[in-house]
Amino acid sequence: MGWKDCLAKDSSGNPIAGNVATLNCVTVVVQNVIYAAFLFAGIVAVILIIYSGIKFILSGGDPKQVEGARKTLTYAIIGFIVILLSFAILNLISGITGVSCIRFFGFTNC
Repeated sequence: MGWKDCLAKDSSGNPIAGNVATLNCVTVVVQNVIYAAFLFAGIVAVILIIYSGIKFILSGGDPKQVEGARKTLTYAIIGFIVILLSFAILNLISGITGVSCIRFFGFTNC
């Protein structure tokens, strides 16, 4: 379901002037927010991985700075793996139970 599908329609099925949102639009908004949050988290993880590489290169062999760069890299990779595993776990549960509609957020998917 897209944004245009959830807007209020008149009796003939045409959108009402002004594009009035209905309660059906809540699922679309939440789905877009979740998508944006995952996209943002992935971008931040990649930026942190690049940043830790730069920190490692610029450390000049200082053990304290190398350790800081290593921790940043470790946490960034763990975060990135958690993001990817969230999709994998959801698909695994969906495949085991046979309920494919849990892959998609919304009230009308099942």
